[in-house]
Amino acid sequence: MDPRVIAEPQPALRVTPEALFRAHARFVAGFAARLGCAHDDVEDVVQEVFLTVHRRGGFEPGVARATTWLAEIALRVVSTQRRSNRRRKTTSDEDAVAVAVSPGTTPLEAFEQRAALERVDRALATLDVDRRAVFILFELEGESCESIASGLGVPVGTVHSRLHAARKAFSQAYARIERVLPPRALQLAPSPCESQGGRP
Repeated sequence: MDPRVIAEPQPALRVTPEALFRAHARFVAGFAARLGCAHDDVEDVVQEVFLTVHRRGGFEPGVARATTWLAEIALRVVSTQRRSNRRRKTTSDEDAVAVAVSPGTTPLEAFEQRAALERVDRALATLDVDRRAVFILFELEGESCESIASGLGVPVGTVHSRLHAARKAFSQAYARIERVLPPRALQLAPSPCESQGGRP
C-alpha cells in the first residue's frame, strides 16, 4: 500500500435498536418518570421511544451519548403525551422511587432515602419540562453539557442557560419542601457549565 495514501477514518458502527433497548430501556423509563410521566403511562412511553429508535435505524455514536440521544426522543414523546392529557393529573412514580433506594440498607436508612427521593421528585415537578430534562441529565445522570446539547439538538449555550435556571428554581423549591418535610437539604455541587458564563 502506498504510504502516501492516508486511510479515511471509518464511520462508527450504528447501535441497533435491540441493543439500545437491552442497555437503556430502564434509563428511558426512569427519565420519563422524572419528567412527570404518570406511572401507568411509562411503559407506553418506553414503547414509543423504541419504536422511534427502530424507525431511525438505531444510533450512530458521535458527540451525543446514547442516553442523551434517547432522552431527546423521550422528551418529545412525553411532551406530546402531556399535551394530549392536559386534564389528567400526573403523580410522582412511587415505584421508581422504590427502585432508586439503595439495596442492603436498614429500614431506617431506606425510609430516609425514600423521603429524600420524594423531596427531589416534588422539586423536579416545579420545573418546566425542557429545564427539567437538562437538570436530570446533568445532575442525576452525570452527562456533560456538550453531550446534552448534541443529544437534544440545541446549542451548548442553551443548555447552560436552562441548567442555570433549573438549578436556581430547583434549589428554591427544594428549600420550600424542606421546611415542610425536613430534614437534610440537598447540596448541589458547583456546575462547570455555569463557570463558563452560561446564564439565561
